[in-house]
Amino acid sequence: MKKIGFIGLGLMGKPMAKNLIKAGFSLTVSSRSRAPVDELVALGAREAATPKDVAANCDVVITMVPDSPDVEKVALGENGLVAAKKNGLIHIDMSTISPIATQRISEIEKQNGMTMLDAPVSGGTVGAEGGTLSIMVGGDESAFNSCAEIFAAMGKKITYMGASGAGQTTKACNQIMTGGIYAVMAEALVLAAKSGLDPAKVVEVLVGGAARCWALEVRAPKILKRELNPGFKASMQLKDLRIVGETAHAVGVSTPMTALAREMYEAMVIAGDGDLDNSAVVTVWERMAGVEVRGKS
Repeated sequence: MKKIGFIGLGLMGKPMAKNLIKAGFSLTVSSRSRAPVDELVALGAREAATPKDVAANCDVVITMVPDSPDVEKVALGENGLVAAKKNGLIHIDMSTISPIATQRISEIEKQNGMTMLDAPVSGGTVGAEGGTLSIMVGGDESAFNSCAEIFAAMGKKITYMGASGAGQTTKACNQIMTGGIYAVMAEALVLAAKSGLDPAKVVEVLVGGAARCWALEVRAPKILKRELNPGFKASMQLKDLRIVGETAHAVGVSTPMTALAREMYEAMVIAGDGDLDNSAVVTVWERMAGVEVRGKS
């Protein structure tokens, strides 16, 4: 069984790492925050001081960090993965970053005897905790196949999408849908509340028809209860929608609907609500309409 390294133990990374331990993998961890490292070590993981140290002791290193610059630092920095000079090392980046940055990092790693897979995920903290994430993977197919057991420990739907960057481009498509769905759901709920309807009853009606979707079934009830703690932070949704814009520009595609959703998330973050759940973008519409969405029933 491969020795695994895991770098980045945040909202998503920590439960993903825990599932790898549960699956019986030998795990070495590193993270900027002390508490999750201690928690994983208590479960049997080993600690490493730097990404270089993680790479030196592992066959596969998983990164789950916020953005492209973070992945670049972990992979290519002074004490990064490449500095370990570990020929044959597989780097699985499960962060959501730019496909363009992914391809650049992948090429440098290849020149240094490594293989990079871009494997972003969808499913939020619920999926990370339950090991039911959807994982979309780009990069060398033989490396993907060799890591099947690793992916299976963290996800339920695992799909090989193609060459380097394909996983990140697929995730960009996912984030177009996610941001757009939450935006239109916000409009519907605020219209209902402003019109004097019970938003809870409106949600019941909508989930029974053609508008039925995961957001209405899972997140709308939490909005009605004002449970806006993050499963996925709004600030990260904004970051992902910026990646969509960069990716679309690179291939010559216009994304006007995404641009509108991105502006609403921008307004939410500017208002100081970036640490709330991405479904809490409804608060932007609430402020404009002067009404709060709450269930009456």
